[in-house]
Amino acid sequence: MARIAAVASALPEYRYPQQQITDVIAPMITSDPTRQAVLRRLHGGSRVDTRHLVMPIERYRDATTFTESNGMFIEVAADLTERALRDALAASGLVPSDVDYLMFTSVTGISAPSIDAVLVARLGMRADVRRVPMYGLGCVAGAAGIARVNDYLVGHPDDVGVLVAVELCSLTFQPGDDSTANLVATGLFGDGAAAVVMVGDERAKRMPVTGPDIVDTRSRLYPDTEEVIGFNASETGFRIVLTSQVSEVVEQNFGTDVGDFLAAHGLTVDDIGAFIAHPGGPRVLEAFQSALGLPDGALDNSWESLAAVGNLSSVSVLHILASEVGPHPSGQHELLFALGPGVSGELVLLRWPS
Repeated sequence: MARIAAVASALPEYRYPQQQITDVIAPMITSDPTRQAVLRRLHGGSRVDTRHLVMPIERYRDATTFTESNGMFIEVAADLTERALRDALAASGLVPSDVDYLMFTSVTGISAPSIDAVLVARLGMRADVRRVPMYGLGCVAGAAGIARVNDYLVGHPDDVGVLVAVELCSLTFQPGDDSTANLVATGLFGDGAAAVVMVGDERAKRMPVTGPDIVDTRSRLYPDTEEVIGFNASETGFRIVLTSQVSEVVEQNFGTDVGDFLAAHGLTVDDIGAFIAHPGGPRVLEAFQSALGLPDGALDNSWESLAAVGNLSSVSVLHILASEVGPHPSGQHELLFALGPGVSGELVLLRWPS
């Protein structure tokens, strides 16, 4: 098994209260007072208090082409991921040249060469580092990325693997789109990046214990859910696809999936000391709690992250995980999980070593 050695997140400097964001973008989306009222109601019910944006709020009034917004993505994504990765490596006691495997994920921008190639040059990683850019998994990619880096490290127990995620959701903003999906999304998503440093089992024996071991992972792809959540490409960029069926997928499947996964290790939900759930939104978090039969307060870390920074897509579970790394009771199990386009799910079972 692999071990998580360090996690760090990085947020853009521009931070705004939800109400200010709503006031600025409402007239940009629609001049219809009825639709504006719906937008304000949805934003007010999002349980988001503040969000970080890559640009000053006034800049979003300026019309941009996809070329312009994607150019901004490449520039800012490189800066944020560099900051997160430098912090995570420093916290782990490792240096860039120690990295053997680098996985990068995002769904809010595209580039070739991908951002991970830029990071190799900026941080001075080895020229033979194995790079794996991963696109299209959306919100589930933070959990899936940990699982896939773990897959590599199981076969390379002396190696160091790194996951880097960045989502600049505000750059996908679509003025003039008063669809319900866009009204919800403009009140929910924020910008940020995160990096996770992981080490193989043999490498972990030579390092201080700073994070949990990855006991096992499991993936699920739910049939006939392709239209539930995702992005559609358009002339102006990525248009959000977001329906109420996300919470329905959770309610119908998640309890059984988690129960079966834990049972394979002789565990039940009651044996889990902490949960790191993707804060997809209030309805998604409520569905997670209901499906797993969790008591009130069990997902407070996810609710707090949602309130402080919004839904960061793939970065969200990593942002929460960063606050979880630290002293824990020996042997405590934790469960990290997320959902994304597909609809797909990813479960990661963690255990804190002595």
